[in-house]
Amino acid sequence: MIRAVPAVRAEPAASPAPVETQPAGKGRRRGRAERGPGRRELRRQETRASIVDAAAELFAERGFDAVSVMEIAKRAGVVEKTVFNHFPVKEGLVFDADPPMRAALLDAVRRRPSGESVSAAAGSFVVSAIGMLGSPEAAEGVAQMARVIRGSRVLQVREREILGELTNSLAGLIAEETGARPGQVEPWLAAHAVLGLYASLLELARDRVLDGVGGSELTAELLRQGRRGLSLLQFGLAGYAKRR
Repeated sequence: MIRAVPAVRAEPAASPAPVETQPAGKGRRRGRAERGPGRRELRRQETRASIVDAAAELFAERGFDAVSVMEIAKRAGVVEKTVFNHFPVKEGLVFDADPPMRAALLDAVRRRPSGESVSAAAGSFVVSAIGMLGSPEAAEGVAQMARVIRGSRVLQVREREILGELTNSLAGLIAEETGARPGQVEPWLAAHAVLGLYASLLELARDRVLDGVGGSELTAELLRQGRRGLSLLQFGLAGYAKRR
């Protein structure tokens, strides 16, 4: 599984040990924190990585629904409780609870230059991100993820929920920026349009990779289709929520 698919997990994100603010006289503890994760945290990260790798292998072999958490724990060399300590729900082994795409998408909107609409900034980010799925390094992960998700109703539902959460986050930012009144539809319409473009391009990428298309050919197709979709989106939303 790869992080090039923004809504999903490929490998566990390294979770650095928190650097606490120490009072005066605690320089020894502060220095240890500044050097990075300690042994306990490194072991935790290694265990988490082993669990994700084991789950990915089993899901690829037999599908998400047919694999139990106990089987994942056994292959990872841990007890079942350890898996749940890292991933309270089984779907968490496939999807990030807070997709990295969310922060990146909202940041692209916040950083857009004066005169650029929110749909242009967010849509361009989406097209660029999906275009990365055409790289040779991404193809295997995209294909594996497509098979796993399309083989599980549970994962399909969860993916739609994640897209809904991304839509809500973007709509909330647009509403805040524009001072929209409660009940105004424009922020939600703009957000749905952008995430609709994302979902369409993601499914296209999965379809084409499963058909054996990849590399520069897939990248060119994704960018071409993405720009067409962005142009259509811009036609109706070009003047909405421009940065002043």
